[in-house]
Amino acid sequence: MYFNEQSIIYHNGHYLHPNEPNIGLYSQTLHYGNGVFEGIRAYKTKQGAKIFKAEDHYRRLKYGAEVMGIPFNFSVEELVEITYELLEKNNLEDAYIRPLVITGADMSLKTSSESNLTIQCWEWGKYMGDRLLKVRTSSFERPNPKSCFVDAKVTGHYINSVLSTNEAKNSGYDEALLLDMYGNVAECSGANVFMEKDGKLYTPKKGSIMPGITRSTILDICKEEGIPVEEKHFKMDELKQADSAFFTGTAAEVVGLQSLDEYQFPMEWIQSLGHRLMHLYKQEVLCERKRKLSKAV
Repeated sequence: MYFNEQSIIYHNGHYLHPNEPNIGLYSQTLHYGNGVFEGIRAYKTKQGAKIFKAEDHYRRLKYGAEVMGIPFNFSVEELVEITYELLEKNNLEDAYIRPLVITGADMSLKTSSESNLTIQCWEWGKYMGDRLLKVRTSSFERPNPKSCFVDAKVTGHYINSVLSTNEAKNSGYDEALLLDMYGNVAECSGANVFMEKDGKLYTPKKGSIMPGITRSTILDICKEEGIPVEEKHFKMDELKQADSAFFTGTAAEVVGLQSLDEYQFPMEWIQSLGHRLMHLYKQEVLCERKRKLSKAV
């Protein structure tokens, strides 16, 4: 699914077939989850392959390595250049890109002094598909922000996402929605959440969430398009009175919710702000969105 005989990955300065790299069995990433990664998308535009917000993603990757104490000396510019070359070698324009920083062999609990960089890419549709989602409230919570760096994409953190996803899918739902330690709505297993009520959007504040790059893009589009939006804490009871809701993420893009537990969102998706933003976001990533001219003062 992710590679074939012609596939090429980048690994520690070399372009190789995915079966070639030797990843050690004593890596801290394997044993303790001490590694960092990114999820990035490239799109086929009229100007050719365009990696959406590549610099933002690689700055976050470097931030993750820094807070976890992982040695990582690549510049953002180098990482972007490598990734475009990798797309070209794989003859891909529409692609999902997965950079992964893997720590070296060290069985102590102090971060390894070695690291490896692997970048992979493959064709991948919208992670959650295009249909409206049936979502359940998870019994798992987002990690306490004092227990780890919740705004870094650390490999080990995603066991929380695996557990909540398994629970949701095993009980007949498409996705899980997690609360934080205070009972506030946080995010789904791998994307941020927005709700619409009376013509205004709301999304959870930073703190316990992964403040996604797609989330930030949607906030920017709302500002430019004059769509009212507020970042605030809210409880599940409030979300279950919303007119509509949607998830945002690099892999998922923008996808609407049909229901949350027993609650059916009453607004037709095609009438919602989420539906409008789904199309505006697609125009944005394809470099086709027309900016609104600001009025002269």
